[in-house]
Amino acid sequence: MEQMFITPIRSLDSIGDIGADKKVVSGQNGGPSFQDIFKEAVENVNTTESDLTRQQYLLSTGQIDDAHTVPAAAAKAQLSVELLTALRNKALEAYTEIIRISI
Repeated sequence: MEQMFITPIRSLDSIGDIGADKKVVSGQNGGPSFQDIFKEAVENVNTTESDLTRQQYLLSTGQIDDAHTVPAAAAKAQLSVELLTALRNKALEAYTEIIRISI
């Protein structure tokens, strides 16, 4: 009979190390830069739009079993576009505020 061994739980040195290997930070304060966030939002819009197009194609050709995935994909695409426009609007507001500052 094969002997089984249970691996003991190891202690964490600090809570700040949790998830540090997963996220690459590039901003000045250790957070992601605005360019990275904006790029990710644009990629998210492209991904959700292509997924919606694929779901609509599958529905129109009769290759999809559950028709509720198409409205869900449409809502997801709409939300991603709304998020991108909100980011753009906030960036423009911040830019105009910076321009208004007199030196």
